[in-house]
Amino acid sequence: MPTIDEQVEILMSGAEYGDPQTKEHMRRDLRARLLEAEKEGRPLRVYAGFDPRTSDLHLGHTIPMRKLRQFQEFGHDVTFLIGTFTSLIGDPSDKDKLREQLTREQVEENARTYAEQAFKILDSALTRVRRNDEWLSTLDFADIIRLASNFTVQQFLVRENFAKRLDEGLPIYLHELFYGLMQGYDAVAQEADVQVGGQDQLFNILVAGRKLQEGMGQKPQIAIIMGESLPGTDGEVKMSKSLGNHIPLLSEPWDMFGKVMSVPDKAMPIYHKLILGWSPQQVKDLETGLASGALHPNEVKMRLAREIVAIFHSPEAAQEAQRRWDEVFRGGSGVPEDIPEEQLSAEERVTDILRRLNMVSSGAEAKRLIQQNGVRLDGQVVSDINATIQPDGLPVVLQVGKRKFVRLVGQG
Repeated sequence: MPTIDEQVEILMSGAEYGDPQTKEHMRRDLRARLLEAEKEGRPLRVYAGFDPRTSDLHLGHTIPMRKLRQFQEFGHDVTFLIGTFTSLIGDPSDKDKLREQLTREQVEENARTYAEQAFKILDSALTRVRRNDEWLSTLDFADIIRLASNFTVQQFLVRENFAKRLDEGLPIYLHELFYGLMQGYDAVAQEADVQVGGQDQLFNILVAGRKLQEGMGQKPQIAIIMGESLPGTDGEVKMSKSLGNHIPLLSEPWDMFGKVMSVPDKAMPIYHKLILGWSPQQVKDLETGLASGALHPNEVKMRLAREIVAIFHSPEAAQEAQRRWDEVFRGGSGVPEDIPEEQLSAEERVTDILRRLNMVSSGAEAKRLIQQNGVRLDGQVVSDINATIQPDGLPVVLQVGKRKFVRLVGQG
């Protein structure tokens, strides 16, 4: 088992607070809490929360999960918290407008596979899975008043996104202020020693969580705020489901491989650092090799794609995804050999086929893809959103984007 100082060094790696004094404060607190826990013969209680606003987690979510895994490997008590109650509001931290509120039914459906996805990183045998409706749904109005009395309105309104809305005359709804209060109570309910989160959670963890714990007579948790965010497939903006630049953990191997291949070359170093856990020296050598031409960007990216698919699926799935990529994009016909076949018995609109076969998530997405020339029939762009396919014109290959294919055939 590593020493206390060695644990602190590893567990604080990658953490950033925008203020050196705060980082040093958290480092000292973590060391003191580890010593205290060792003396008491108990592990630290550590958690990170994930709101099921949609049904899939993505590669960006694995950054705090990997930090949780480090705590697990040191023998600490790790909780993967599913925000089944907080997600009813949605975190306003990085939003410049009101989030749509979800229903309980939507949240429950979205949360159904969250633990299964998390276990691609976390050790399932060592992970406690909890849902915050356990304690948040039982609070009454008197409880809310008591909790809210620990904060001032000013503490919330100085936050950048709220301040921006105030300056622009945009509304800030009262229920949005409850989110930080609710997440702070998550720490209280679990008597947490440590909470892990991203930069957008800085206020919720470092201010709301710690202050509420102190107000409730608990020792304030140590905040481990991950300093870097994973850029999305655009290589620029933080990976986000709402922006559509994410790579879902539930992606099929071929689709995951292709999405990684679509990431701009300039993002390769940070992907190696945050997803593969490369050391600073390894990342520096990679950057030097790319800059000098000793390493070909496309080969580096394909190796990265194989490794990512192997992590979240299997080495065999990674090899098969590579084979399909080569088949389509390295001198092939552009169509994989082993695409699925579906029967078409009557004339049907292309948009309806795309929805029926789950090649898009909605009719609106199908129309948008057609308008953006993202749908093809036998290699020809479909430009009419009302286009149909007739059985007497089969078989044809229907393609969405670069990686989704289906061969439509008639009834035998």
